[in-house]
Amino acid sequence: MQTLNRRTWLRTSAAALAWAAAPRGSAADSAEHEAPRFRIGACDWSLGRRQTPEAFHVAREIGLDGVEVSFGEPGAPHDLRETAVRENYLQTATETGVQIASLAMGILNNIPYATDPRTEAWVADVVHVMPQLDVRVCLLAFFGAGDIQGDRDKQAEVIRRLKRVAPQAEQAGVVLGIESWLNADDHLRILDAVDSPAVQVYYDVANMTTRGYDVPAEIRQLGKERICQIHMKENGSLLGQGEVDYPGVRQAIDAIGYSGWLIIEGATVRDKSLVDCYRHNRAFLQELFAITG
Repeated sequence: MQTLNRRTWLRTSAAALAWAAAPRGSAADSAEHEAPRFRIGACDWSLGRRQTPEAFHVAREIGLDGVEVSFGEPGAPHDLRETAVRENYLQTATETGVQIASLAMGILNNIPYATDPRTEAWVADVVHVMPQLDVRVCLLAFFGAGDIQGDRDKQAEVIRRLKRVAPQAEQAGVVLGIESWLNADDHLRILDAVDSPAVQVYYDVANMTTRGYDVPAEIRQLGKERICQIHMKENGSLLGQGEVDYPGVRQAIDAIGYSGWLIIEGATVRDKSLVDCYRHNRAFLQELFAITG
């Protein structure tokens, strides 16, 4: 397969992302209907079902459209490298009517991408797996032991590794999304150095608020072509009841023309069940983003 040029890749990738966001078996599959601009999902770990298909049943109970699924180290339970595991996930998604919204390598918080040689092969693995699940985005996490903020040597190694895997991701038509403590300027410096549309930013509105960044301004600065997916999150509060400027987030998302998945993370409180918290969070996003149906 010839390597896609950047303009063609962006066009085809955008079409694939729009297709992936459309619900299967619904009117959105018809050519006479447009895919919805936004779909609402949640991380499997936030649903209390990390790296297990059971997350889809919880998501259906809440009324979510999708689940962000964990992708771990080889040999872990429900390892998506295995054909039978992938088939089980796809069957569960079909049975529940809940899509696989994206994958996430939270494992990199404990086994850092910048320093552990095993992780290069693991990221190559996820690039191979994603098209087989009709998934177009995978989050690469850079927190905990994997934090690269303020360490230019580690950032340089991340750039070197991403430059090596980016051509594979481009040919697969998938995107690797950096989620980190870095501000927009540092994210853009890394993206510019990698120089591939297959490497973007997975933006977390709560993390960036915690760091004191101007979140709406950062969303505008990064722009539509540099943000692959967004975490809608609060720490210790329900969505809309914490520190994040969600009206400002909505305005910035409209300004750049982002469409796709809004993935809920965290945003629970002690006096409500997880399901009740996430029903509130789903309803909040539906109202904020004028999502019907």
